Amino acid sequence: MFQKVKDLGHKRGKMLLFGGVYSNFQALEAVMALARLHDIEPENCICTGDIIGYCGQPQETLDTFQEWNPYSILGNVEIQLRDDQEDCGCDFTEGSRCDGFSDVWYAFAKANLHTNSKDYFNTLPDHITFEYGGRTVGVVHGSADYVSQFIFKSSDWAEKIESYQDLVVDTIIAGHCGLPFKDQYENLLWLNPGVIGMPANDGVTHTWAMILNDEDGFEARHIPVVYDHQTAIVQMNKHNLPQEYALTLETGIWDNMEILPDEERLLLGKPQAF
Repeated sequence: MFQKVKDLGHKRGKMLLFGGVYSNFQALEAVMALARLHDIEPENCICTGDIIGYCGQPQETLDTFQEWNPYSILGNVEIQLRDDQEDCGCDFTEGSRCDGFSDVWYAFAKANLHTNSKDYFNTLPDHITFEYGGRTVGVVHGSADYVSQFIFKSSDWAEKIESYQDLVVDTIIAGHCGLPFKDQYENLLWLNPGVIGMPANDGVTHTWAMILNDEDGFEARHIPVVYDHQTAIVQMNKHNLPQEYALTLETGIWDNMEILPDEERLLLGKPQAF
């Protein structure tokens, strides 16, 4: 299948990387404030996809995202909405709790986005590449060849290696799995900034993003995204979206760990260690 890759050339200065806005308007406002705090312009901000998702303000989120105008790649949700599909394409196990919840939030998002949203989704690339701090970087959602592939820190490097080969890079920045992490194999880096729209199963209400800094080569640092989660919960309840996900915003703990490998399951409720 043909995939569109947008090359940004040589980037300089601080960069802000984040994923999974998930229709969480309050989290988007918070990450925009972080960009201003660190003097990072929109052209140095990149989203790893899934602007739309579980929370209660899909159109407000998309409108504000477009007005801010950072770069983004396609997440599986944008692909499914663009192609007028009936499910989110998240690759949840059929019949699982997450699969059942997705029937509700995806239908809500689809019904509450303007029809011209597809025009914006059509402009988004599948991947982004750029040079930064002496490294070559590729931005993917799941992996380079499968948008909905769940790649975790514990995932075997055999699952990761093709993404580097496909994009001819030595650094991958990915999304989709919902957990922030850094992993390295020889000279290859796999970075997941985390998602801003849902907590990382670590027992705190804030979410995660990542700042890149090229002042001294290549530095990648995770940063917390503190936002008004109570208002996000109100918006979810207002539209009768899954209470289980609203509770996750309150507790920082996922409703279930169906998608997680054993190693990541053991991190339930534990502080992040980067």
